Amino acid sequence: MPGDSVILLHGLGRTGASLARMRAALTASGYRAVALDYPSTRQALPDLAASLGPHVAAIARATPGEVHFVGHSMGGLLARALIAQARPERLGRLVMLGPPNRGSEIADRLGHLRLYRRVFGPAGLMLGTSSVPTWPEPDYAIGVIAGTRTIDPVGWLMLPRPNDGRVSVAATRIPGLRGHLVLPVSHALMMNHPTVIAQTLRFLATGAFAGGG
Repeated sequence: MPGDSVILLHGLGRTGASLARMRAALTASGYRAVALDYPSTRQALPDLAASLGPHVAAIARATPGEVHFVGHSMGGLLARALIAQARPERLGRLVMLGPPNRGSEIADRLGHLRLYRRVFGPAGLMLGTSSVPTWPEPDYAIGVIAGTRTIDPVGWLMLPRPNDGRVSVAATRIPGLRGHLVLPVSHALMMNHPTVIAQTLRFLATGAFAGGG
């Protein structure tokens, strides 16, 4: 861990400030934590990855240790896209918080609406269950934290149970995960939850969640 960096990637429609509490915990634990801002609602995932690639490369050059990633929601997919396009030579681990790895039924149901397209843009249209990007089974350590509570009853009703109001637990799973942990947290706020932060730190340090999830 000494000399390691962690790149934090926010979710759709959010900013790096949404990960401030996670970043503070990582910094306190000795990591160089960098929260990248990106125009999540204005570009598709491949374009976002291409624009962030030079920033990731610069962080990697300045990092004597490993480069890890933490992504919330679509930020987890962006992390996988970045690793596919601009993989750091000393790649560490990836923690994905509430990732729509297999897409979201909400995007399926609302993607045809003009308001949805206007608000969430090209990347939002890629989050349907039949349009979400896929990558080869990972050869690096990925841990996923999924939630089962919601502050959005409408989203909860649209999704298979259990879900976090935006993504179902089933949709967070992909082959090749090193850890999959389900916690009673909501999609919108999980990155600030003390248990999520503690488990993220645990996975980055050891490659496993506490309790074997």
